[in-house]
Amino acid sequence: MKISIPEKVNELLIELNRNGFEAFIVGGCVRDSILGKTPHDWDICTNAKPDGIKECLSKYHTIDTGIKHGTVSVEIDKEIFEITTYRIDGEYSDNRHPKNVDFTTNIIDDLARRDFTINAIAYNDEKGIVDPYHGCEDLKLGTIRCVGEPEKRFREDALRIIRALRFASVYSFRIDSSTAQAILDNRNLLNNVSAERIAYELNRLVCGDGVEEILNDFRSVFAVFMPEIEQTFDYEQHTKHHNRDVWRHTTHAVSSIETELILRITMLFHDLGKPNACKRDADGTCHFKGHPKHSAIYANDILHRLKYPNCFIDTCLTLIIYHDVRFSGTKKQIKHVMNKIGEQNMALLFKVQRADILAQSEYRQKEKLEAIDLAENIFKEIISEKSCFTLKQLAVNGNDLINMGITEGKMIGSTLKLLLSLVIDEKVENTRGALLDKAKEIVRNI
Repeated sequence: MKISIPEKVNELLIELNRNGFEAFIVGGCVRDSILGKTPHDWDICTNAKPDGIKECLSKYHTIDTGIKHGTVSVEIDKEIFEITTYRIDGEYSDNRHPKNVDFTTNIIDDLARRDFTINAIAYNDEKGIVDPYHGCEDLKLGTIRCVGEPEKRFREDALRIIRALRFASVYSFRIDSSTAQAILDNRNLLNNVSAERIAYELNRLVCGDGVEEILNDFRSVFAVFMPEIEQTFDYEQHTKHHNRDVWRHTTHAVSSIETELILRITMLFHDLGKPNACKRDADGTCHFKGHPKHSAIYANDILHRLKYPNCFIDTCLTLIIYHDVRFSGTKKQIKHVMNKIGEQNMALLFKVQRADILAQSEYRQKEKLEAIDLAENIFKEIISEKSCFTLKQLAVNGNDLINMGITEGKMIGSTLKLLLSLVIDEKVENTRGALLDKAKEIVRNI
């Protein structure tokens, strides 16, 4: 097989070869090329030591990215490429990083230290594919398998546990049975991994096509860093509206929505609070009134613990809190919700609600989806008509109220909010004259 290597990468390989060194592209770029995907990064490995890399590539700008571990970054036309010396990792003391590395001249030794067979493949035009651990075969089989002993691989670097799940989700691959068992047995090692690294892998994982199966099969692994999810496992809902327990409803909802991160994360947490809100009728039927607020509390804790940006957290919590709103199909109601959450969040909310319904039973499902379609069409009308649903759209502002004699700040704010509510409810026209007349009436009645 011949891999098409970008010109800049090939330039570096040729330069290393010209100086008497061996060099290969390695890892993800080889894996993705074999799968027919476009690689995002092109990593190079070589038998040249760091000083040798810098010397023979002296005409380029080089950066000592990880010189201690043999990695030099090279910049060509503002694009960065990492070149790493073949190495053998020393003992891992913290379940994340080797204490030391020894450089080697053998590409096979370097591939032996890598995590999974599909990432332990090297290539150059002269020797072609170098695949001592049968990664190409595992790519054909759609299998995630550790290089060597799985237990050892995960004890060396616990991040590999969630990376394995991420690869399986993104590529819709199965996880080899011995690798899967080692993941389950060593899942608590994830406590040694930073929140930022877990969040990075989780983000990519939840956007994979195979996410539902991975979330179901390895739920105990996710519970290590999100213990809040455990209460949803096997929690039967006992209602005509649902044919799955809370966790399986959740995972199906995640896979039912488009692969935008905020939407997938929202679906992952949208029903976490159901066990807290559950009320049962005499016949055992469950009701979950108020569960979005409980879910938002759990989501807030998890997202802060995993150090997500505040703006991301705010959007996610808003969507969770409002995901169970029942739209009546009136402009008034929809404009009130738009006023609370904003236009962008409203557009996302419809997607959240559809995914939620698609993960429920077929009971009244068509009716529920039609109600959302109606609400979304009205939402689009409101936007196209530029109907008023925010204070900024009111035909009067605070200065207008000051000019008519209202000077107390709280009174100005409450009057504007009342005027907006009246406009949304279609009780007052959004015109300057009508609003000022109404404002005078409000002041007289205080």
